[in-house]
Amino acid sequence: MKRFITLILIAASAGSVWATGLKDLENFVRTVKTGKADFTQVVTSPGKDGQPPRVKNSSGQFEFARPDRFKFNYKKPFEQSIVADGHTLWLFDVDLNQVTARKQAAALGSTPAALISSAADLHAIEADFALSDAPASEGLEWVAATPKARDSQLQTVRIGFKSGELARLEILDSFGQKSTLTFNGFEANVPLTPNEFQFKPPSGADVIRQ
Repeated sequence: MKRFITLILIAASAGSVWATGLKDLENFVRTVKTGKADFTQVVTSPGKDGQPPRVKNSSGQFEFARPDRFKFNYKKPFEQSIVADGHTLWLFDVDLNQVTARKQAAALGSTPAALISSAADLHAIEADFALSDAPASEGLEWVAATPKARDSQLQTVRIGFKSGELARLEILDSFGQKSTLTFNGFEANVPLTPNEFQFKPPSGADVIRQ
């Protein structure tokens, strides 16, 4: 789960010439201030010692309010939450009754969450990733982001849009693990207040602060 926090947290940069996918990304970051959607996630890990790849599926709901609030609520197969309240990034594992808290400013940075929910504009994040238009496929317009940092845990990120709407996020990490998030029923600029992104550790939960 900690590795997924790193994966789910990514930013992107802008190129000088906009292609269709890049225009979709620019418009999304600039005009969509709040949003919510259902999501499904498929994580595929390379097989070891000749074994086939391992595949894990999960699903839940996603909400965000720019510039600094979002939450992923996983419902299946296990209940977990990732919540950014503007100051702290919280990870809550229901089964373990364990909460991990990190300073949000240090945890986000160049992350997918910064791209799809936190970034105010592309100029604020363009220093961290090289961004390019990718060929359209599967009915989606794509943007490819490659981290500039040599020690990044990510290889590449692809962001897919359908008719200008966020549809998919594909993340390949340095270990060869691929995470694909597909968003369904996306609603843009819905009424969301900061209070909806508050998180209070449940009574009796083990709280780890990093």
